[in-house]
Amino acid sequence: MNNDYLARAKEQIPDPQILSVVAAKRAKQLALGKARPMVKCDSKQILDVALLEIAEGLLSYEFIAPGDAKAVSEENVEVSEKENQE
Repeated sequence: MNNDYLARAKEQIPDPQILSVVAAKRAKQLALGKARPMVKCDSKQILDVALLEIAEGLLSYEFIAPGDAKAVSEENVEVSEKENQE
């Protein structure tokens, strides 16, 4: 894991628990071919690509299960690409 990408991603999503779930879900989407990378990344590691996308502000997330954000898990967080804002 690239520490620079991680530090930059923490600026976008300061909560470490939420950041880890969002990065993991995005890496899984990329690994399964359900999404294409939105950035050019020097690293071939999928997690680094996900962290760089987060750092660039290209991803959004929302809680899809009822309850509060303290119960963060892969099942109750939806990750998606941000819409183009022109």
